[in-house]
Amino acid sequence: MTNLDIAQQRLHNQHIALPTFENPVEVVQWLGAVQAQDYAAAKWALGLRMQGATDDVIEQAFDAGTILRTHVMRPTWHFVAPADIRWLLALTAPRVNAAAAYYYRVLGLDDAIFTRSNIALAKALQGGKQLTRPELMSVLQQAGIATDDLLRFTHIIMHAELDGVICSGARRGKQFTYALLDERVPPARTLDRDEALAELTRRYFTSHGPATLQDFVWWSGLTTTDARSGLEMVKSQFLHEIVDNQTYWFSSSLPPANGCSQAAYLLPNYDEYTVGYTDRSAAVDAARTKNLDPRSNVLLSHTIVIDGHVVGSWKRTLTKDAVIIAPHLLTPLNEAETRAFAAAVNRYGAFLGKPVTVVQA
Repeated sequence: MTNLDIAQQRLHNQHIALPTFENPVEVVQWLGAVQAQDYAAAKWALGLRMQGATDDVIEQAFDAGTILRTHVMRPTWHFVAPADIRWLLALTAPRVNAAAAYYYRVLGLDDAIFTRSNIALAKALQGGKQLTRPELMSVLQQAGIATDDLLRFTHIIMHAELDGVICSGARRGKQFTYALLDERVPPARTLDRDEALAELTRRYFTSHGPATLQDFVWWSGLTTTDARSGLEMVKSQFLHEIVDNQTYWFSSSLPPANGCSQAAYLLPNYDEYTVGYTDRSAAVDAARTKNLDPRSNVLLSHTIVIDGHVVGSWKRTLTKDAVIIAPHLLTPLNEAETRAFAAAVNRYGAFLGKPVTVVQA
C-alpha cells in the first residue's frame, strides 16, 4: 500500500470520491463527528459528501436540530448527530475539560461557578427558548457571574455544552443561538463507556481509514491507552497493513477506491480529509508540490485536491449574485486536471446556488 493508495482509499471511505448520502445527519453519523468551527466551510464539508446537496438544505437541517454543533473533541466545535451527542459527551468531555483546565484556572472558573452558570443558563432557556450569545452573556451577568472577558464567557458556555446542559439552537439571522439539550434532543440509546469507546473507534476507522492508532488519538482527543483499548475491541472488523513502520487500519467491508485520479475536489478548511489525521503526508505529493512540506499544516486553508493530493488552495468571495473563486496552485494543472478543477468549481457554485467566476489569486 502506497501513499497514493492511502489517499485514494480515504477519499472513497470518506464519501468524497463517491458521495452517496442523502441528508446531513447521515454524513455526520458516518464520520462520527465533523469539525465545524468555520460554520460556512463545515456546511460544505457535509455537502461535499452528499448527492445534490445545497447550502440551504444543510442550514435547514441545522435549524431543525437534525444536526447539532457543539464542543465535543480536542476542544473545538463539531457537528454531531442528536442520537450520538450524549454518549459522545460522556466519553470525550473529561478529556476536553482536562485540556481546558489551565484556562479555567487563569480565568477564575471553578466547579462552584460552573454550577451557578449552568443553573442560570438552564433557567433562562427552559420552555423551548433559544438565546443568542449576547443574550446569554446578559443572563450570566444578572446571575452575578462576570462575563466582561469574552474568553471567560466562551469557556463558561463551552463547559455548559460539555456538561450536556446546552447545545446549538436554530440560527437567528446570522447569529447562533443555544437551547437546552434535554429539550432539543429526544432521549436516545445509552452506551456504557466501553460501548461508546468501541463505537467511536469503529466509526473512525471505517470512515477515515486507512489510519493509524496515533491518527485516532489526535482526532478523538482520547488518551493513547483508551484509543488502543478501543482498537482492541473492534480490530477483528478491520484489515491492517504496515507502511513505513506504521500500522494502518481500514475497513474490510468496503471495496477499494477506483477512479479518484480523474476528479478534483474543493475541500473546505478543517475538512476531515486533512484534519482527521495527525500525519497528513499521504495527502501531499512532494513530487508535485515541491513548495509544500509534507507535514505542513494544511488545515487553515481551503484546499484543492486532485488524485488524492493537495495541489493548491482556494479562497472564496461571495457577492449578492455570484461566488468568486481565487485558486493558488502549487504546480500548473494539465488539461485533464484543469477540466476536473472546473467541474469541482461548478459543483461548489451549485451548492451555493450561485454562478461562479474564477480569478487569479
